[in-house]
Amino acid sequence: MPKKHIATPTRTKEILNKYTFSFKKSLGQNFLVDANILENIIKHAGIDKGTGVIEVGPGIGALTEQLAIHADRVVAFEIDQRLLPILQDTLQDYDNVQIIHQDILEANVQEVISGHFGPEQPIHIVANLPYYITTPILMKLLRERLPVSTLTVMIQKEVADRMAANPNTKSYGSLTVAVQYYTQAEVIMNVPKSVFMPQPNVDSSVLRLTIRDEPSVQVTDEEYFFNLVQACFGQRRKTLRNNLIRYFKETYDKETITELLEMVNIDGARRGESLDIEEFAALANVFYNAGDVNG
Repeated sequence: MPKKHIATPTRTKEILNKYTFSFKKSLGQNFLVDANILENIIKHAGIDKGTGVIEVGPGIGALTEQLAIHADRVVAFEIDQRLLPILQDTLQDYDNVQIIHQDILEANVQEVISGHFGPEQPIHIVANLPYYITTPILMKLLRERLPVSTLTVMIQKEVADRMAANPNTKSYGSLTVAVQYYTQAEVIMNVPKSVFMPQPNVDSSVLRLTIRDEPSVQVTDEEYFFNLVQACFGQRRKTLRNNLIRYFKETYDKETITELLEMVNIDGARRGESLDIEEFAALANVFYNAGDVNG
């Protein structure tokens, strides 16, 4: 066991001073300096000595260190070259950590998993994600249908709330539907901005996404489904019918749109935020199939 956590203000400052490291705002770098929160993340991520872990953005290695202690093997993607020598230093006691210097958005994560973990090994993704790029990273990881059990991520509180929202709430939107199509989403805890260095402008939450064996609904065409859901939230204050008329102006006339809504018993006077994922699936399938017939 290490003598002291990296995730303390004193130890973090020591490391940063030793390497005269300066934070890059463009990379959304905020390092966690509270060991209790790290322990909570580990506890909720379902990690044990048989587990493989993918981490995104290890920073100076605060979370990585704890993952290395509790898991079988950790592979971390770091985009900032300046952090590589720091990680080599802070994680030198752990021979079960591999740092890959690559942008996660460009990485072939499937290939990395095949190369570093056993074929039947349970794999979890754990990360303190940069706020500015949270959604693209998560959607890439979900859409690639990687052989992972959960994603436990620290992200901006507002985004976590959106991903775990229920219908008929302010936070519920197309992002909610996209995330809950692939996963069961649950906010584990809220994290104040005061436990980061430097302090961000917003509070954070830890979100756990448990991958579903099958998507939560059956849709004829996924891309079509996601696009239609986005269209239904195009202008939140407008009715469903009006948003669909705007979206399908080149494809369907108003009467057809009304008929298709009636076919799935959805009142066009409702707003997008009132539909649950099953209703969105029914809507997408009926519009897609009507297009096939008309086409």
